[in-house]
Amino acid sequence: MTDPGPQRLGFWWIAEDHPELPAILASPSGPRSFGELAEQAHRIVHALRGAGLERGGAVAALLPNDCQLVEWLLACEQSGLHLTMINPRSSSDEIEAVLEASEASALVFDASNAEALSGIARCQGLRALVSVGEVPGITSVDAFLEPHPATIPEERSPGAFFAFSSGTTGRAKGIKRRLREGDPSELAHEAALTGRAFSLSPLRGSLLMTAGMFHGGSRVFYMAALNMGQAVVIHPRFDAEKMLKAIQEHRVTTVYAVPVMFHRLLKLPEATRAAYDVSSLEVVVHGAAPCPPSVKHRMMDWWGPVLWETYGGTEGAATIAKPYRWLEKPGTVGRSVRGVTVTIRDDNGGLLPPGEVGEVFIDTGERLFRYTGDPAQTDEVFQDTAFTIGDLGYLDEDGYLFLADRKKDMIISGGVNVYPSEIENVLATHPAVADTAVVGIPDDEWGEQVKAVVEPVVAPATAAEMDSLENELIALCREKLAPSKCPRSVDFVGELPRSDTGKVLKREIRDRYWADSGRRI
Repeated sequence: MTDPGPQRLGFWWIAEDHPELPAILASPSGPRSFGELAEQAHRIVHALRGAGLERGGAVAALLPNDCQLVEWLLACEQSGLHLTMINPRSSSDEIEAVLEASEASALVFDASNAEALSGIARCQGLRALVSVGEVPGITSVDAFLEPHPATIPEERSPGAFFAFSSGTTGRAKGIKRRLREGDPSELAHEAALTGRAFSLSPLRGSLLMTAGMFHGGSRVFYMAALNMGQAVVIHPRFDAEKMLKAIQEHRVTTVYAVPVMFHRLLKLPEATRAAYDVSSLEVVVHGAAPCPPSVKHRMMDWWGPVLWETYGGTEGAATIAKPYRWLEKPGTVGRSVRGVTVTIRDDNGGLLPPGEVGEVFIDTGERLFRYTGDPAQTDEVFQDTAFTIGDLGYLDEDGYLFLADRKKDMIISGGVNVYPSEIENVLATHPAVADTAVVGIPDDEWGEQVKAVVEPVVAPATAAEMDSLENELIALCREKLAPSKCPRSVDFVGELPRSDTGKVLKREIRDRYWADSGRRI
């Protein structure tokens, strides 16, 4: 099939022109064509309108990785509704907080979450409460949709997302995007530009999705694939060897990953890694968390120069690092995407020159989001139309961004600023280290001292082996870094605590060391 040209890309036009084209190659609920996805999304719109939802209303989806989540997303995208996608592993309290903050008047959920919802009073007042799978007393999705046609809805209008930040440094923030005007089909065509920016091939290839589909970073890329006419392979959860098997079986061309997946893949035995053909890969996009350069080099040695890096947050995208540019400038997270300007600013908001570390600001030319219920926090992160997500970094002479660390993760020891990511990148080069987190812990003399918490490839079997590995790691840092940056000690853990997107939960780690200090961080 040939590229139809820029005028006919975007999910809705592809569904109209090529309804038989595979959209979901595989998922727990089976495959779907573009035409089947579109028809189901149309039914959902009619059903939601029948339940009384109007433009500007809100829908919440508490669903696992599967094609149903895509169907509800597409329905909201063409009906002027805000969609909140809730982590299916959330607790009852977390679900209730999201429903309250988003003011959702409809909720679709998987039957596996029925118990978590049972005590949430707000569920009783929803205009629509429907389940995927049978739940006593709850209308099933099939029954909810059955009376409604698969015809294209009238008065289609673009929807928007009500997302929540991952909350790795504190309470998650609700981020509400404003509704746009226009034809949803034309805006889907515009969204295909994301796919073009990452060199996705139109109407050819497939994307493998094993990360949590509820997350904003994941959504951007499986929707980019669909808007380019690529099919999506959906796995319920990440498994390193199953990922390799799927790449080989489906001749996957595109993958969205988070760095923890690379760590897990590289821990596989060499024989297992060599048993699978990954030569079909063309574009592997990673984001959501920092990736140590040593890990990225090892992945490129294995998979080839196919790794693209993206930097930004739930609030908005900022940069892209293409593989060849990253190899020229190891460690960069790339240069500004189209329509975005990245600047580095000091504590007073002044612009800093190339090479100087400051706070990273992302400017889209207008305020496209707000933190719901928290205008003060919205104003705090914005300077005019530029906003920050709390990262420190610098630009080089060519405009490429290098991150130093999270502002809240920075350690101040004896008045010296220490950036944990620099130390973590050194530790990651040791063959015994699977992953690591560096934090500041209480020190009466220095204020904070540097502590390394390491997840080893193989846990030391004896105290003597543990002491030996600790000494090796400290010596490695002393060889590569200034004395003020070197950890005084190393603790070993079976597994670092992580969010569902693979970010290390440094606040949780720090709290273990600061809990009895009598000091706040």
